[in-house]
Amino acid sequence: MALKQQQELKQTQRLSPLQMQVIKLVELNTVEVEDRIKQEVEDNPALDTGNDDSLNDKEIDEQEMGDDITQDEIMLGDYLSDEEIPDFHINQRDRKNEPSFVEISYYDDISLIDSLLEQLSLLDLDERRHTIATYIIGNLDENGYLQRDLQAIADDLLFQQQLEVTPLQLEDLLYEIQELDPAGVGARNLQECLLLQLARKAPTDAVKLAETILTDFFEEFSRKHYDKIIQQIRISPDDLRDAIEEITSLNPKPGNSLGGALQTAMNNITPDFLVDTFNGQVTIHLNNSNIPSLKVNNSFSEMLKGYQENKESMSADDKQAILFMKQKVDSAKWFIDAVKQRQNTLQRTMEAIVNLQYDFFLNEDESQLKPMVLKDVAERTGFDISTVSRVSNSKYVQTNNGIYPLKYFFSEAMQTSDGEDISSREVKKILKESIDAENPTRPLTDDQLTQILNEKGYLIARRTVAKYREQLNIPVSRLRKKI
Repeated sequence: MALKQQQELKQTQRLSPLQMQVIKLVELNTVEVEDRIKQEVEDNPALDTGNDDSLNDKEIDEQEMGDDITQDEIMLGDYLSDEEIPDFHINQRDRKNEPSFVEISYYDDISLIDSLLEQLSLLDLDERRHTIATYIIGNLDENGYLQRDLQAIADDLLFQQQLEVTPLQLEDLLYEIQELDPAGVGARNLQECLLLQLARKAPTDAVKLAETILTDFFEEFSRKHYDKIIQQIRISPDDLRDAIEEITSLNPKPGNSLGGALQTAMNNITPDFLVDTFNGQVTIHLNNSNIPSLKVNNSFSEMLKGYQENKESMSADDKQAILFMKQKVDSAKWFIDAVKQRQNTLQRTMEAIVNLQYDFFLNEDESQLKPMVLKDVAERTGFDISTVSRVSNSKYVQTNNGIYPLKYFFSEAMQTSDGEDISSREVKKILKESIDAENPTRPLTDDQLTQILNEKGYLIARRTVAKYREQLNIPVSRLRKKI
């Protein structure tokens, strides 16, 4: 087949650097944006933080240059001015009318691993055993369990630390780690975790019976086959009830009593929006308390102005340096504009959510939440549904009564027998109240819960009840049964 040339005309749609910056920034929460700005300031010498010495875009565009300039000089012309490049003051902390907010944070001061290593240093271990114990602690998960096989840990120690150790020696050190606090740490499964905690309790009759149940009848206990346990051990229902109370008082995830490095960061929630209700009025603010103001570095402006004054005497290397500065200034301006657009997008989206859920923000009564989906917010803001989805992802709003994830305000619509639209969250609330009020010895099945909701006027199917129950992290009736 012979080669030939041909012309083709087609239209494609491509995102500009500014649009790509905006998309990435909208997805980030406040803490991530702070880190992103710090990283950008470190990487781009043309970007700086501060409140003064900024250029004005209009004056930049009006700057005129000589007739004998090259194409490169024309491209640089927009950045040559005696003034500075415009800055965007992200935060306005000098506003006297802005209310003062206090961020609500929940976090632990020390992680589980740090706590165990601190206790490990108090044990009488030689350097070799201390190194091995430290490696074992490093393999614990966030709940305090050792999920890895001891043989796999022994292989790792051989290849990484050049330490030859048998699984039996590892197990001996694991037993010492299991003596540390919190109780139950270092367990290899739930059964061992609960038994480790019971071993530290006073040996009462209920504790001894609980140890017997967990040791010999753990499967029956986990499936709540209490009748089998009563028949095989030959105990009374009261004795079994006392033993179960001892077991249920234990912590199945001992690592959660202390925060891991990741868990600490996750628990430290910084709200992205601040919604205040006062005298029947709802006000919205973006949480920009830790976000700096951005501007283009003034030294770059001075150097570009120097190029205008000395363009005839500049060498090729100098021109390359100027082109480098132009690229950095472009990048800085795009980033500043992207941050500004992000703030505008978040503000408009939150305003739409507050307007749609105004009654809830006024009273913070969950029953007043209205059905709302991404499409409803998109229609009010004029944004695409994907943009609203990015805004609502991983964002939090602080109100007078607490902090809510932004997705909390989105729920499906359902109809009552009267044809009235209600939020699915209202149905979940009634479902939870019905389960909380049930007889623990005869918990309500999904069919019975469906009947209760239908009698209250909510047209709902059994499979929907099962889905809502699972979303509420409520087990099936068999697992809710108590003696």
